[in-house]
Order: sequence, then structure tokens, then C-alpha cells
Amino acid sequence: MAKLTKKMAIAHQKVDSNKLYDLEEAMKLVKEVNVTKFDSSIDLHIRLGVDPRKADQAIRGTVTLPHGTGKSKRVLVLCTPDKVDEALEAGADYAGLDEYIKKVGDGWTDIDVIIAMPSVMAQVGKIGRILGPRGLMPNPKSGTVTMDIKGAVGDVKGGKIAFRVDKFGIIHSPVGRVSFSADKLRENAHELLSTILKMKPSSAKAYT
Repeated sequence: MAKLTKKMAIAHQKVDSNKLYDLEEAMKLVKEVNVTKFDSSIDLHIRLGVDPRKADQAIRGTVTLPHGTGKSKRVLVLCTPDKVDEALEAGADYAGLDEYIKKVGDGWTDIDVIIAMPSVMAQVGKIGRILGPRGLMPNPKSGTVTMDIKGAVGDVKGGKIAFRVDKFGIIHSPVGRVSFSADKLRENAHELLSTILKMKPSSAKAYT
């Protein structure tokens, strides 16, 4: 077992491993046990107890966190030339089509979210093998395949995040930063959990 640093040992002493913390207590505690010098991300890891191999249990969706994630997301919009100005004016970091299809094909993935028009998805499919494993492939269910470019960019920049269950039945999602107040972290976490609970498939006995 790796030896704990002095700061980590002090942090461990503040956590009662036999206690079940409620959301408010947990978000206060997570700020107290932080040992990093930078503004760390606070993530939730939620075990659902579903079988993601079954189509109706492959939980995925989006949620707009009331206070955002604390991270500015880099957005690429893949669109026809007539929509480029609209995308950039809405706040997209990059917008275009052919040049970015080639750029991504050559290995560039320095982006967090890709939004695409439905009419260009055939071309986007050419780089699907690169985007898919990185969770960057646009999808109608996450609102990233749409004609409403302005609205989609605004949502992402305003704190909208996508989540999906992994092959082990767990959802991993950020809910803020250590610099956030405990109340903001709690409200963000509550919004995420409430959204996931509403998506519980009828074929699943219960989330665990």
C-alpha cells in the first residue's frame, strides 16, 4: 500500500468510513479534505446497478448544472459555411467543416464538445472512430446534433453536460470545483442525481 503524505493522512482522519454522509455533509467535507494546490474538480461516481448491454438500461442524457462545472468548455461546431458566423457569435471556439474533419482525422482532439448539424453527420461519421472512444461523437440524445446551433452552444457554455453509463453500470460526472461553495456543489449534485433518477428504466429493479 502506498504511503500517505502528511496532508492525506490528516484528510483521512476527517472521514468516518462507517458513516453514511448525506449530500450536504458530503459537499462540506469534500472541501475540507482537499489536498491539492490547484482548483480540483469534484466528481460524482454513481453506481446504478443496471445492465448497460440492454438498450433500455444504457442510461445517457444531459443536465444543465445550476452553477456550471467551473470549467470553460472548448466547443467545435461542424456546420455548413452559412452557419459558421452564427456558431462563432454564439460562443463556439471553432466552427467549419472540411478543414476540421481533416484536422481531427490527422489527430487533433483539443476540444471538449462537438456540435454538428444533421446534414453534415455523414461526413462526421468518417472520423467516428476517433471521436467515439473519446466521447466526442455528436448525438441527438445529448442535443449535440441539431439545427439550433446558437441554442446548443449557449447550453454547453452555460453549464450543460452530457453523461452516460459505462460498461460497469457507473456514471462519472463533474459537479463543480473545490472553489465552489458547499451549497453550490450540493445544488449541482442534486440536479444531476434528480435527472438520473427520473431516467430509471422500468426493467431495472432499483438503482444501487
